[in-house]
Amino acid sequence: MTNTNALGTPRRTVLGAGVALGATALLGLAGCAGREDAPDSTFVLLDGQQLRTADLRGKVTLVNFWATTCVTCVKEMPALVATHQKFADRGYETLAVAMSYDPPAWVVNFAQSRQLPFKVALDNTGQIAQAWGDVQLTPTTYLLDKQGQIVKRYVGEPEAEALHALIEKLLNT
Repeated sequence: MTNTNALGTPRRTVLGAGVALGATALLGLAGCAGREDAPDSTFVLLDGQQLRTADLRGKVTLVNFWATTCVTCVKEMPALVATHQKFADRGYETLAVAMSYDPPAWVVNFAQSRQLPFKVALDNTGQIAQAWGDVQLTPTTYLLDKQGQIVKRYVGEPEAEALHALIEKLLNT
């Protein structure tokens, strides 16, 4: 008697397909080990100034896509502030990019009421999130090296100790 799933497919076939997909995913991640340049984007900051991706070169930079309506984003913001304050005087920058669906007035209120010490940009059209890998889940965070290359991508809240260790390493290179 063959052991089958609800669709009548032998379990061994389903398991084999799962293993193959898992191996493919791991190989895909291994292929991402090389650094890639951060997308060329123009960020419009809350004060109206423009910042281009090229302007971030020379500093280790954390680019965080977030929204005021995202519970995890709001929860992680104090940790992003603490990280920024810990490393800012050593050539570290933080750029928080509010998603296109986030009402600009809410973003301004959030940034002012929490006295965010770093740059905050609005992605009114969604083009920046699209350029950075079709970011749809927030928070999504990218850590860039001094050459403007993406070193790490986080979906969800980064673990602070590991993030700080990586920032320290990048600042020292």
